[in-house]
Amino acid sequence: MTEWLDDAQQAAWRKLIEVVEVLPGALDSQLRRDAELSHFDYFTLAMLSEAPGRTLRMTALAELTNSSLPRLSHVASRLEQRGYLERAQCPDDRRATVATLTEAGWQKVVATAPGHVGTVRDLVFADLDASDVADLDRIMARVLGRLNR
Repeated sequence: MTEWLDDAQQAAWRKLIEVVEVLPGALDSQLRRDAELSHFDYFTLAMLSEAPGRTLRMTALAELTNSSLPRLSHVASRLEQRGYLERAQCPDDRRATVATLTEAGWQKVVATAPGHVGTVRDLVFADLDASDVADLDRIMARVLGRLNR
C-alpha cells in the first residue's frame, strides 16, 4: 500500500509547488516589462557577469544556469544578436566554446539588476527575518543536495 504524505508534509509540499509555479512567472514578467529580457536571459547574463573575465565555457554556463546545452545555445544566439554576449572557440580547447559578456551585456546587467533585486526582495524576502532567511538557505541546500546526487 502507498504511504501518503502526512498533513504537515502535504501542507509544506503544496506551498513549495505553488512557489515553484508562481515565482518564475512573476520574475519573468518584471524582467520582460522593465528590461525586455526573460528571467533565463538575465540569469545567463548575470552568471557571465560574475565569472572571471566575464567568460565561461558554454558547458559551465549551462551547469550554472541549470540548463541543457541546446537550450542555452538558443538563448545565447538571441543574446548574441542583441550584442550582449559573444561566443568563440575556447583558446585552450578547440572543441569547446566560450561565451563572453560584452560591454553592452555588462551595462544591461548593471541597469537591470536593481529592479530585479527589488522584485526578489519584495516577493521572497520582505516578510522574512534573518532567522527565516537562514532557515530557507539551509532547507534549500538540503533539498538541492538531494537533487544533485
